[in-house]
Amino acid sequence: MVRIRNLYFGYSRRVPLFENLSLDLERGHIYGLLGKNGAGKTTLLKNMVGLAFPLSGTCLVDERPAAARLPVTLEDLFFLPEEQYAPALTAEQFVAHTGGFYPRFSASQFYDYLAELEVPRQRKLNQLSHGQSKKFMIAFALAVNTGLLVMDEPTNGLDIPSKAQFRRLLAAALTEERCLIISTHQVRDLDALIDTVLVVHNREIVLNSGLDELAERLSFTVGAVPAGTAEPLYAETTAAGPAAIRPNDGSGYGRVDMELLFNALISGDSAVLTHLHQTQLSHAAVR
Repeated sequence: MVRIRNLYFGYSRRVPLFENLSLDLERGHIYGLLGKNGAGKTTLLKNMVGLAFPLSGTCLVDERPAAARLPVTLEDLFFLPEEQYAPALTAEQFVAHTGGFYPRFSASQFYDYLAELEVPRQRKLNQLSHGQSKKFMIAFALAVNTGLLVMDEPTNGLDIPSKAQFRRLLAAALTEERCLIISTHQVRDLDALIDTVLVVHNREIVLNSGLDELAERLSFTVGAVPAGTAEPLYAETTAAGPAAIRPNDGSGYGRVDMELLFNALISGDSAVLTHLHQTQLSHAAVR
């Protein structure tokens, strides 16, 4: 769905934000893009949707240059930015002005999503609270049914019940024909939602792995562990007690603690990445 090759991008040629970055994103997946504030998550998304332009390299959406913003590309792509313009339109008026740009837009789905998210459809968008306005646009983003859906910090401004509703609706919206990409710095908001995690750090993608693959190779523990347990690849102290990432000894698969993994990857300690790389090579040799 998205293919990036040797991307070089910077707001100044002297200060690159990305150098020689390559990435493939496929249909049928929900990707979580994680990174610290200022790591370039939004900029990378804008390159994907044709709102920022590589200084060199390519960014293709369905084999077409994203920067060309061809109608055939735009009608199958929706980008939900973190900051949104709220026009003085009701839901029906917004549909009349915007829905026609998307061939698979479903008004009935849109109104169902608004009801699920408890957003009043008769009030104008600019009269809604920030959280309600955010949910309005999330409902529309899901209802356009585009092959590529890109969301930048969609849970900012949502309360805890609304975040749970968002995760449920997004999971239900995924099909084998859709590719969903969500950027956030609130790592726990993506728990139990994404199937593949991307981490951008120091101008590169340092991790692009499925959660099943991570659970197969890593073990995440909180609290005391039995004597004889392998030394941790990474450890930190949390409110719940000592937390650690260890090599998976093959005793079973557990939940991937994405916040702990993220902290490990941006800490400067390369032990986790080294282990993942080594086990990837060994698995490839076996196959």
